[in-house]
This record gives sequence, structure tokens and C-alpha cells, in this order.
Amino acid sequence: MTLDLDRMPPVGKWNYPTAVRFGPGRRTEIADACRELGITRPLLCTDPGLADLDITKDVVALLGKAGLPTAVFSDMRPNPVGRDVTAGVDAYKAAGADGVIAFGGGSGLDVAKAVALMVGQTRPLWDYEDVGDWWTRVDPDGMAPVVAVPTTSGTGSEVGRASVITHADTHTKKIIFHPNMLPARVVADPELTVGLPAHLTAWTGIDALSHCLEAYCAPGFHPMADGIAIEGIRLIHAGLKRAVTDGTDIEARSWMMAASMMGATAFQKGLGGMHALAHPIGAHHDCHHGRTNAVVMPYVLAFNWSAVAPRLARLSAVLDLPDRTADAFLKWILDLRSDLGIPHTLEGLGVPRDNLDVLAAAAAEDPSAGGNPLKFDTDAARQVLLRAFHGDVFGPEGQPVVDSAPIG
Repeated sequence: MTLDLDRMPPVGKWNYPTAVRFGPGRRTEIADACRELGITRPLLCTDPGLADLDITKDVVALLGKAGLPTAVFSDMRPNPVGRDVTAGVDAYKAAGADGVIAFGGGSGLDVAKAVALMVGQTRPLWDYEDVGDWWTRVDPDGMAPVVAVPTTSGTGSEVGRASVITHADTHTKKIIFHPNMLPARVVADPELTVGLPAHLTAWTGIDALSHCLEAYCAPGFHPMADGIAIEGIRLIHAGLKRAVTDGTDIEARSWMMAASMMGATAFQKGLGGMHALAHPIGAHHDCHHGRTNAVVMPYVLAFNWSAVAPRLARLSAVLDLPDRTADAFLKWILDLRSDLGIPHTLEGLGVPRDNLDVLAAAAAEDPSAGGNPLKFDTDAARQVLLRAFHGDVFGPEGQPVVDSAPIG
């Protein structure tokens, strides 16, 4: 049989994540993970809200008993900026550390990975933005090893190769990237998420949903990413509301922690308009990233309808919704947002009408815009922002309005 190469499926370059110790109680193995990487004096990077909690103190005590004296750095913002990374590097050097424990949610993990990157570099942080081949500017020998320990289920940054850091001078979120920023070890213990308040459980959980959903809808041939994204969405459908309702539900917490890592694994295929909008909204208005993704989610789906409807119909079947249609999936999204107390409009995030043009221009320049199934330029972003501001998901015929053309 002769193969017709013109009819072969497209090819891709696929990268998948790292060594993960997963399950309740696995936090007792953080010291073992450090030793595997040769870390003897770790710097534990976390956010200030976690630094004084018992879960953090207990981990530091466990590390001390295991013979690993551990310094703690927590001087960072919820939407971290460049000076937070600089302060972390200073703390690393002052402690004589030889490795980093990234402990926390998205902020703690992103700052920790950026600190580990920067401890041995000579160029500014912004020189390593995910632009072209800028990552080749990094001296890999100057990077510190990282053990990542997530305490939320949302960003999946523990299995990511980048950090999102805000450039305070320009109010833009920058993606700092190097392949070796992927933590070499992950300790994923869902018991660490039990104390997370219901609203943060909801916001981070729907962030994981946005990662899975945008990855699944992104164009390109990547069946492994698609499969992981679909299963992540199924786990979120099964577990998110349960975890919000009962924070001690370890089964639901476990599903959500797995789904979070699955979303971040899948989105190497691409993201899209949700994240292209959420990044500048968060940078300008200091909004929680997951909550912002939740607000814009149905409007971006509606904008992309002509490209994504068949895929959404498949998801409705996977979730066993009453109707196996794209409309049923979109209704599930709207109902989920309502059940979780997510605002329906941008006004609920405190975003003023007179800033939409600035946000639209920034969204079109965001790297995530390139993964949107339809062209997501300034006009497209402004259209979605206007609909999100007015709460107008549906068109006059009761169907999502499409005013765009597929990327050629």
C-alpha cells in the first residue's frame, strides 16, 4: 500500500509534563523530592496569605525535621509584578538557597519559577519574554531546581514552562518562558486545598475549565492535548460544584487538582480570546484571573461559534447533558457561572466602559490571541468586550452572534 502524503494528518511538536507525586498526604514527600534534585537549603516561595497558615508552617517544619532548613519568601502581589521576582531573588541569595519550593496558587508558583530562572541570569527579566527565540538568551546553568506544590486547583502552573508576570510600568502581563522552567518534581496533595474558601475554589476551578476549553477549541492537530482537555472538562463537571459546596470533599478536590494540571498540560496546544482578554483586564484592574476568565467565557464562545459549535456539541455528549448540542453546552456554562456567583458582565468586575478600547488593543497583542479559532484582532476583541459589558451573549434569533472570519 502506497501512502498519499498529501492526505496524511498534519504533524506537530508535542511536549508533556514532569514527574508528579499525586494524592492525599503526599506533602510528606516534599523533602524526598528535594533530595532527588540535590536541594539541601530550599527557599519556599508562597503568597502572603499562605505564609502564616498552618499548612505552610507544617510543611516548613516537616522539611526542617528532614534536615532541610527552609527559608520562606512571601512578599508578592496577587497579580505579581517584576519587583516581586527581584525581591525573591534577593531572598534566595540571602538565604544561601540551592533550590526553590514553589508553594501556593498561581501567584506563588509563577513568582517561584521566575525566581528560580533569574537567580543566575545577567539580563533583565523582560528579556526572557515568550517572544520568538528570546528563551535562548537564558543561561540554563544559572537556573535553580524547582519542586512545585500547588495549594489551589486552577492555574496548573506546577506543570507549566512559563510564568505570567505584570510589567507595572506598562500594565501588561508578560509571559516569561524557558523550557527548563517546568518544575522537575511536583507534589500534588489535594488535602492542601481543603482550607481554600468557596469563592476561591470556584474562581480557580473555572480557570482550569477555561484552560481545558480553550485548548480543546484551539486550531491545530494535537489529539493528545484534545483528549486530556476533554477528560479535564469531565472531571470539572463532576467535581467543581461539589468542591465549592463541601471543601472537605477529598474526592472532588482530587478531581479538581488533576483537572488543573490537565488544563495546563493541554494548553500548550494554544489558548484564545478568553485569556487574551483576561490578561489585560487583570493587569489594568487587578481582577482575579480565574474570575475574569469566567466572566468573558460565554461571550468568547459565542464569538467563535461558527468554528467551535461542533466541538461543543461533542462536549455536551461527554458530559451527558440533556441535549447533545452546542447550545446545551453553552447553557451549562451560563448555569455554572450563575451557581458559582460569577458576575454576568464586566461591570461586575469593576471594569469601566471608557476603558474597553484600551483593553481591546491590548488583547489583540496578547500572545493568547493567536490561538483563538477565529481571527481575534482589535475589532473582534472590542466586539466581545462590548457584549460582555452589556451582558448580551445571544443575538436576536436566540443564537450566538458571529461577526468574524476564520483565520486563513
